[in-house]
Amino acid sequence: MTPTLPDNRIIDCRPSLTGKIAFVTGGIGGIGRECVQTLVAHGAHVAFTYTEGNKPAEEAERLVAENPDQVSAHLLDLRSLTSIQHSMGQAMAHWQRLDILINNAAVGSATVASYASEAAEQDSAMFMINADGTLKVCQTFLALMQHAIKTDPLKIINLSSVGGGIQAFPGFRLSDGMSKAAVAFLTRQLAAELTDTLVDVFAVCPGATNTAMFQASTLSQMTPTQQQAFTASLPKGRLIAPSELASIIVFLASAYSTPLHGAVIDASMGLGVRPGLITERGKE
Repeated sequence: MTPTLPDNRIIDCRPSLTGKIAFVTGGIGGIGRECVQTLVAHGAHVAFTYTEGNKPAEEAERLVAENPDQVSAHLLDLRSLTSIQHSMGQAMAHWQRLDILINNAAVGSATVASYASEAAEQDSAMFMINADGTLKVCQTFLALMQHAIKTDPLKIINLSSVGGGIQAFPGFRLSDGMSKAAVAFLTRQLAAELTDTLVDVFAVCPGATNTAMFQASTLSQMTPTQQQAFTASLPKGRLIAPSELASIIVFLASAYSTPLHGAVIDASMGLGVRPGLITERGKE
């Protein structure tokens, strides 16, 4: 069945998002938070997840208080299938259905340190959260929605990275890049298996984005002068804003995106096609 689109040629995602239910992992900061706010602005209801701890819980409560009729918060540990099933089950019970899945939650080379102190254990946590966690969230979503009556395609939008998902960068932590490459493969494989269904699958591969994760993994290790030089060497001479990526994700969540089914989108502002901007920096 072809979804109903607006009768004009001006792209307006609101008609196809109003009243839809989105499940966003990692919704209290960075790209995830922007996704929550942008989806709400387009009329969607959002169930977002947060991790254990006082500050995440307090921030989750605050976000729900801002939009109690459109937002719900759910505790999630991506290392646990039980937690994944419980979190998504809670969201289903609250909203009665799910239409959109945005797999945003992940750890990076620096933030993974909060899960383990030893490098080998950190690598295992990276795979468990970024790759295996994303896999199990997708599987749980599809299982829950298997018998749902669908008139419009469900949407699965996975967050990967330009490092691993698109390009290899010398010096990039192996487990980080490998786990993000796994997400890109998962997207293509699911898309291949779901071609004849009312489920659309995509991946977005951001580049250097102004998030706490990128600050921790890259910029915090530099002096102010080095930070300035690094930023100047990036495409367009700046970091990507989380809101820019949220706009792409909201488009993918809308009825307009179906022809892109299976796409692994390079959202690095050009870094994916010209990785030498970073890898050759300082060698001229």
